[in-house]
Formats: sequence, C-alpha cells, structure tokens
Amino acid sequence: MTSGDALFSWDALATLAGASLLTSFITQYFKGLMDRWAPGLPTDVFAVLIAWAVLSVAQIAAGAPAADWRLYILAFANAFLVAAAAGQMHNKALNPPGTTKTTTKTQAVTTTETVSKEEAIDAKTEQQ
Repeated sequence: MTSGDALFSWDALATLAGASLLTSFITQYFKGLMDRWAPGLPTDVFAVLIAWAVLSVAQIAAGAPAADWRLYILAFANAFLVAAAAGQMHNKALNPPGTTKTTTKTQAVTTTETVSKEEAIDAKTEQQ
C-alpha cells in the first residue's frame, strides 16, 4: 500500500490535517442527530468536543500516558485549531475557490446560486 492509499493512522490523527479531516467527517455525519439531542448546542462547540476526543485518543494511542492531565489540556487547546480548520475545509467544499455566491430574496423564496467569478462578472456586465 502506498502512502497515497493509506487510511487514517494514529500518527496521522495526531496531525492538524488528519484530526481536522476526521473532525469534519464526524461533525457532518452527527450534526443532525446532535440538533435533535442537544438543540441548543452550536455546531462549532460540537466540533471542538469532537476534535478534543480525536486528539486525546490519538495521543493515548501513540503512547502518551492517559493519566497525565497535561495531555487533555493541550488537546483541548489544540481542539479549537482543529475545529477551525475543519470548518474551513467544510466551507471550501461548499464554496470552492473561484466561485461566488449570489442570493436572491423574494417574499416567499430565498434562492442561493453558486457561480464562477467569470460568470458573475459576465452577468453584471450584461445588466449594465
């Protein structure tokens, strides 16, 4: 198996990229369920809690002593970075670079369309 074919490993989960990817996946899969179980819990806070768990488990699996309180404090601090990176990954997936979002509101319907920047410039030029 080449490194491009590798799945998650404990070492990969201890990195910002690996932890944020898994955090993003878990957050997206369980967001609907958490909205029903804990309706007041913001998704960002849920992502931080998931990241904290991912980082803590990855460090313990890599050999860190589970009884060391410093592991959990450092994992909690890093969880904010991981959750922010996961949020940016999700945002880039929904709004890829080179696209722009246009929103049209009427009384009954709000429509959002994502188009390339070139298409948006062309449409603006045609309107003038």
